[in-house]
Amino acid sequence: MLPELVTAIPGPRSLELAERLRAHESRNVTYVSPHFPIFWQEAASANVWDVDGNRFLDLTSGFGVASLGYTPAAVVEGAREQLGRLYHAMGDVHPTAEKVELCAKLSALTFESWGVGPGKAILTNSGSEAVEAALKTAWLATHRRGVLAFEGGYHGLGYGALTVTGRKLFRDPFAAQLADFASFLPFPDVQQTAHRTAFSRSAEALLAPGDIGAILVEPVQGRGGEIVPPEWLLPELRVLADRFGVILIFDEIYTGFHRTGPRFGCERSRAWPDLICLGKALTSGFPLAACVGRSELMDQAWPESTGEALHTSTFLGNPLGCRMALESLALLEGDSWEERVLALGMHLADGLRNLRGGCLGAARGIGLMQGIEVINGKGTPDAGRAGALVEAMLARGILLLGGGTEQNILSFTPPFVIKPSELDFALGQLRDLAG
Repeated sequence: MLPELVTAIPGPRSLELAERLRAHESRNVTYVSPHFPIFWQEAASANVWDVDGNRFLDLTSGFGVASLGYTPAAVVEGAREQLGRLYHAMGDVHPTAEKVELCAKLSALTFESWGVGPGKAILTNSGSEAVEAALKTAWLATHRRGVLAFEGGYHGLGYGALTVTGRKLFRDPFAAQLADFASFLPFPDVQQTAHRTAFSRSAEALLAPGDIGAILVEPVQGRGGEIVPPEWLLPELRVLADRFGVILIFDEIYTGFHRTGPRFGCERSRAWPDLICLGKALTSGFPLAACVGRSELMDQAWPESTGEALHTSTFLGNPLGCRMALESLALLEGDSWEERVLALGMHLADGLRNLRGGCLGAARGIGLMQGIEVINGKGTPDAGRAGALVEAMLARGILLLGGGTEQNILSFTPPFVIKPSELDFALGQLRDLAG
């Protein structure tokens, strides 16, 4: 449904809650201005209602989580049944059947599906923790401390994940406490001149000394600004990983589960990782993620438990989260989401390209993971204008996020259930504001 606004945006209740939040939450967390944020009350499909009764059209999927739309019936009913029966257990001591089923399902959807063999999972509470579980696995398997990562990459803000995140905005305030095991290469962009030979030589120079044990990459950079690499990148990383005996890690927390079209972003180029990190759309809304690896690698790296797990947490394998993941995965496997996402993505891409002009620059992305640059009169990034457009779109009932390393990208990651007419409406509003 299209937006329906009954108050000014933000409405009086949202303004009141923002004032209270500023009094009690660390001020670095939630951005607050006279025009931002709204406070959510409920959501369904591609719509969100705020505490003032305004209906919004969501182009964010709640950071890519609500790929199936908000509150899909099967997930809600499954969660309700699980909540009434058991919503906490001892995940690394006395687990539940739901944990078993989810680990088996993740193996089936990843390494078994690719013909590699069985996989084994470490369930986590967040994507950042899944990345850190992958880094630990690589260290235990190789005993090489180095990690090759990419400029612009985003892998989370815990100290381990932050160390391999290629964003100065997040790293610099904590640089004195970060370890020095990450080396960064520029991320090849399909829209720019990206030479495979030159890239490989740069990577080889870093890998040759033999102190790097892992390569970590997003198949498409999400928070880096919807940057799609050339199709040779992942296969080339697979070749390099095999040549130098390092562990190849794909961070598919954002790209996984059909966000770019195929089930996983790596399936576009048919290059398979040793470890894959999953999250976001995995549960349709519960804080649960996973690091899944080739079974033989996981057994090589991690010792048998003797009663104390080397990587665990109080809520590992939470039964409510596992049940929501199982229900979400059943829905994701039950329909032709790849075809739908690719068709909607083409529609969105055409619409974004037609917006180019004025303060709007090049569009980019794939599937339902796309963005458009906001630039100034000199053609350089304009983060201030991008932020103003996000606020202006909110005032018209459209939820949109900014992103990119220069913070000048308007990011479009809508739910898969959005309609072409709803996308057209949102693009029309952006055209009016940017014109």
